[in-house]
Amino acid sequence: MSKPATASPLASKAPKAASPGRPKDLNKRAAILDTAKRLFTLQGYDGVSMDQIAGEAGVSKLTVYSHFGDKDALFMEAIRAKCEEQMPADLFPSDLKGPLRSQLTRIAQAFFALITSDEALSMHRMMMTQASDIRVRQMFWQAGPQKVQDAFKAFLEARAAAHELDVPDIDRAVPQFFCLLKGELHMRMASGLCGAPSKREVDAHIDATVELFLRAYGPR
Repeated sequence: MSKPATASPLASKAPKAASPGRPKDLNKRAAILDTAKRLFTLQGYDGVSMDQIAGEAGVSKLTVYSHFGDKDALFMEAIRAKCEEQMPADLFPSDLKGPLRSQLTRIAQAFFALITSDEALSMHRMMMTQASDIRVRQMFWQAGPQKVQDAFKAFLEARAAAHELDVPDIDRAVPQFFCLLKGELHMRMASGLCGAPSKREVDAHIDATVELFLRAYGPR
């Protein structure tokens, strides 16, 4: 997961907020979001309409717009929600409780489970085929990989400030960690050349990655 050289032009574009009024039905919101995650994964951004999402979620199109504002905002929320399902905020504690190695291992396990899930692999392939639509790829990056990297950066900064890590360039170290985790295996899975690895293989890969990262950035 390498970081773009320049900030996404979407960085200043916040999703449209729903207008003030009575509280929205949370069950309807959840149904819309679940439907959007499934359809965007299966058909890509361009292959899905707001009418289709509304129909399959069992709500009106007006309800979809009321909750999410527009299709872009719904797409980004679907990506963000998928990431947070498997990589919640408490994976990146701001306090310094617990061994660093254990916390890095937990982060690595959650990230690897996320990127090798069927949904994530399908979305990855979809992003690679939509080469003409940079805007969709930027939305995907901003809502998913960028948020994960930002959370991990804050985690590393806290650990470095406590002298548990010696990281001269945290902006470089963040994508290094995630790229090491993806490795050849993720590329082969995304290309359809192999299936899911065994738990033993995953554990060995994660342990080796964490060990390498700590050897590179442990205190001198």
